[in-house]
Amino acid sequence: MGKARILLADDHTLVAEAIKRLLEPEFEVVAVVADGRSLVREALALKPDVALVDLNMPLLNGFDASEQLKSANPAIKIIVLTMNEDAEIAAETLRTWASGFLLKKSAGSELVKAVREVLHGGKYVTPALEEALKGLSAREPRCPEIGRVLTPRQREVLQLLAEGHTMKEAAAILNVATRTVAFHKYRIMQDFSLANNSELLRFAIKQRVIEQR
Repeated sequence: MGKARILLADDHTLVAEAIKRLLEPEFEVVAVVADGRSLVREALALKPDVALVDLNMPLLNGFDASEQLKSANPAIKIIVLTMNEDAEIAAETLRTWASGFLLKKSAGSELVKAVREVLHGGKYVTPALEEALKGLSAREPRCPEIGRVLTPRQREVLQLLAEGHTMKEAAAILNVATRTVAFHKYRIMQDFSLANNSELLRFAIKQRVIEQR
């Protein structure tokens, strides 16, 4: 039986290279990608056993990319590897599509342990967040917010515009007409009462489409 196949998704080259060197003695790293759109494309083409995913990536963030990937290929195991220590984000990813959640400050041995764990059908949560997650689960479940929610396409458009892409550039990335991007932007600003691009950027951060720099 061959080595388990891993795909890395991180837009920091040095971090990705270090992770690759750490994993390669035991696993086969089949690709390293630097944005969420490449993650979805390469993972569907290469069919790795595990994808290690950073949440904060350009073009399409790791959260939305992983949702798309898991929907298209339910068998893939996805491990979040992030600097974000928000227990609510960890809980949401583990509830919906993630098999593991680690922090980038974790030891290398913990990453290897996490990959082994999910390959054997388990879930792995970094010990650094275990207590916070237990605290969340002990609370009363939150009521879902009433009102409009962004569609997956609106989230894609919002991220690209918030990153500074023009509508024409966003249209080329999404392979749609510029007027389609303009329509989505108009609907987002209308539905959520946004007056200008500054408010659109703040809204993108609030929606966790991008992170505040």
